[in-house]
Amino acid sequence: MYSWYSKCSRVNSPPGPWGIPLLGILPFLGKYPERTLRKYSETYGPIISVRMATMDTVVLNDYDSIYQALVKQASKFSGRPSFSWSHDIIKGHGLAVLDYGPFLKSQRKFGLSTLRGFGMGKKSMEERVIEETAYFNDRISSQNGKAFDISDILRIAVANNICSVIFGTRFSYDDVRLTEFINIVLMLFTDQVTTIAVQVLTFAPQLVYVPPFSGVHRRFAESVSLVNDMIQKIVDEHKETFDEENPRDFIDAFLKEMKPENDHFSNEQLLFYVRDLFIGGTETTSTTLRWAILCLIHYPQTQKQIREEIHEVIGSSGTVHMSHKPDMHYTNAFIQELMRYRTLGPLGIFHKTNEEADLNGYTIPKDVMIVPNLWAVHNDPNVWEEPGQFRPERFLDADGKFVASNQVIPFSLGSRRCMGEQLAKTEIFIFLVSMVQKFEFLPDPEADKLPEINDGTNGLAFSPYPYRIVAKEL
Repeated sequence: MYSWYSKCSRVNSPPGPWGIPLLGILPFLGKYPERTLRKYSETYGPIISVRMATMDTVVLNDYDSIYQALVKQASKFSGRPSFSWSHDIIKGHGLAVLDYGPFLKSQRKFGLSTLRGFGMGKKSMEERVIEETAYFNDRISSQNGKAFDISDILRIAVANNICSVIFGTRFSYDDVRLTEFINIVLMLFTDQVTTIAVQVLTFAPQLVYVPPFSGVHRRFAESVSLVNDMIQKIVDEHKETFDEENPRDFIDAFLKEMKPENDHFSNEQLLFYVRDLFIGGTETTSTTLRWAILCLIHYPQTQKQIREEIHEVIGSSGTVHMSHKPDMHYTNAFIQELMRYRTLGPLGIFHKTNEEADLNGYTIPKDVMIVPNLWAVHNDPNVWEEPGQFRPERFLDADGKFVASNQVIPFSLGSRRCMGEQLAKTEIFIFLVSMVQKFEFLPDPEADKLPEINDGTNGLAFSPYPYRIVAKEL
């Protein structure tokens, strides 16, 4: 390897591996970058400096360094790096890509307060999720015990929860508009080859004019345009019936803020905000539930134990409520282990320093990209015994009571942690319990084998390979 000069090669910067000119360490990251970076930390320590092509990067590989940066020094570590290949399309709108500053603060404050007002984490949201599980379970029943792929049904069910909050309505599982919307929104995030191209463009934007990266850039622009057109039609419908005194959903609440003197709330910002909420709230939760079902099939005794707990606490036909959660210790342990073992966003969402900062004795310059390695936290051998094993029992005490861990952080930490965390937790608990209460999940008898639970594909979320199941109605 060759040496390189960057902001992070100055005195008192974190140590790290040298890369090669132009590419840095990118050629050495392999299929699982989070695991390679965690391996580097064994040599250089939990905080390491690397070059990702032309970008100065500091990777945080343990809970303490992530907590110290994203929580204790949130104002210094809450920026977002700007990626030129996508900036010309998104133009600094939405929520996920906003850099730290007044614009971000106003949008995040609005989002949190509005989503709470429309049931985020409250009973009204819980009721919507419970209502959707009934439609969802009916859809599973309609398979009549035949093998099927549950992915699309799960996406639609989870998407409907987001739709009820944003658009004020849910859609039929056969609604072509919803299916088309989901496919367009996720088209660049579920294909493995395209995902790799996006990752390369993130660190080497100069390749945007070179095939096949130019094609990915074009498809990204086309998908954004199509999605925005679809959202705009719904926004226009809202405007026709808008009542400022009686906002019905997220769009109405945003329209209420759109005043000439408030330039943080524009029509274009609304379109990208809705898109970000939809992306963030659909694929991640549905993928978590796909991993859950796969684990239940791999470990039938675990599935049986969860079902026995459900019958004891709720009964075989009772309606699932969040109020049941504190009494369901093994189910809670299963969900927490699932989130630890299958980290959906292994490297989280990248941050950026807004100013020079001191972190655990190191000097981190301004405008350096910060990568929180969540997978490393969830697989730290100093914290977890046999981290590579799926063991829900690790979160139960001697009396069988659930013990929550602050080192399971699938939603990240700090002021930019996932805004939909409470909704996601509500969905995962209610959907999972409702499914296991009503169905026994079995492998497809015609399949040679099930995908392993220790491998998958990196897209928008770390996903299991496709598989088919049989849902035996109980």
